[in-house]
Amino acid sequence: MNTLSAYLRDERSEKRKGGLYHKTQINLAYNSNRIEGSKLTEEQTRCIFETRTIGFKDQEAVPVDDIIETSNHFVAFDYLLDTIDLPLSNEVIQEFHRLLKTSTSDASKSWFKTGEWKKLPNEVGGTKTTLPLNVERDMNKLNNWYNSLSEIEFENIIEYHYRFEKIHPFQDGNGRVGRLVMFRECLRSNIIPFIIDDNHKQFYYRGLREFSSVRGYLIDTCLSAQDTYKEWVRYFYEDLLK
Repeated sequence: MNTLSAYLRDERSEKRKGGLYHKTQINLAYNSNRIEGSKLTEEQTRCIFETRTIGFKDQEAVPVDDIIETSNHFVAFDYLLDTIDLPLSNEVIQEFHRLLKTSTSDASKSWFKTGEWKKLPNEVGGTKTTLPLNVERDMNKLNNWYNSLSEIEFENIIEYHYRFEKIHPFQDGNGRVGRLVMFRECLRSNIIPFIIDDNHKQFYYRGLREFSSVRGYLIDTCLSAQDTYKEWVRYFYEDLLK
């Protein structure tokens, strides 16, 4: 497993088509953006990744931001691979946000700062999150807890994600940043990563909402997604799972 990130980086550098890196880029960008309301189809996402173009024909037009954020997500995933040897930090997390939101309509708003913590209070599903004044403090506390663990296990990464989303440190884009962080930290800890499928969005949301009382909902959803990615790894690199 400790070579999976190396295989993904090798496929990228070789510009290999149809491999695990190719499949991961498309599926992670499509599903993570779709969860947040993107109207791009998986085929349109694939087209943007493979050709840097998009054709609509008889398909419904989509917001320009959906296209920009999809393209940005591909860049953010490459950043994930390039920083795989660095410990998780505020700087890494903020750079994910900057890459994801660059050139979007949000980036032009005076109160929205790409790559910086939120400036205005926000809620998630009617639930209060950390106030802007306390974000730096709470993120430092979260990262210190995580980086102090002697060994990172699957459940630690899921708990980090829950606590990150509860802080909700950015004005927008928290879910996408959080899911990139989960994928990255699985790779760093030699754990099979996973992609939350848009079809399982409600199970994922329920898991986040009820994690403090029933941890199993979110953990089981992520384990199910991990099983899918494990089959992908087995197909492309069977020896990695022996």
